[in-house]
Amino acid sequence: MINDVKQDAGTRMQKTLQALRDGLKKIRAGRAHASLLDGIQVTYYDASTPLSQVASVVASDARTLTVTPWDKTVVAAVDKAIRESGLGVNPVLAGEVIRVPVPLLTEERRLQLGKLVRGEGENSRVAIRNIRRDALSTLKDLQKEKEISADEEKDAGDDIQTLTDKAVAEIDDLVKLKEADLLEV
Repeated sequence: MINDVKQDAGTRMQKTLQALRDGLKKIRAGRAHASLLDGIQVTYYDASTPLSQVASVVASDARTLTVTPWDKTVVAAVDKAIRESGLGVNPVLAGEVIRVPVPLLTEERRLQLGKLVRGEGENSRVAIRNIRRDALSTLKDLQKEKEISADEEKDAGDDIQTLTDKAVAEIDDLVKLKEADLLEV
């Protein structure tokens, strides 16, 4: 019973951390990486299709992505989808290949992205604390129903607090790494 509560809390905290990692990957740091274009949808045969399913995306150097569609008829649609993505990039058609130069970030934009990263970190901390609150509430209910003793509730609560502290520390580390990455020129 207690182990189920602790395991559920731990699993939910790991999912929150993974969501933060995924969210931080989408915030670009001025360097080209293939995941920058992950969220782009291309209209392919009248269906909205992820870019990764119609083309290969490779970082050819630190400032350029190379997008190579597998179907030559979709080159124009891929180009249009990248232009309309709102990423602030301007793709260049080079035959059947699309080159996407990634512009350098201005200092102002770096600071804005730093605020965004800190906001994502704070949202994750709130989610972790909510998970802790839910788990402690479940333990309290079990103790009220006399399914566990008060000592067992306290020990399990301490274990959940330890999980919470580890998760919050990992969030802090992820946010610091991303901020350092953003400020690196």
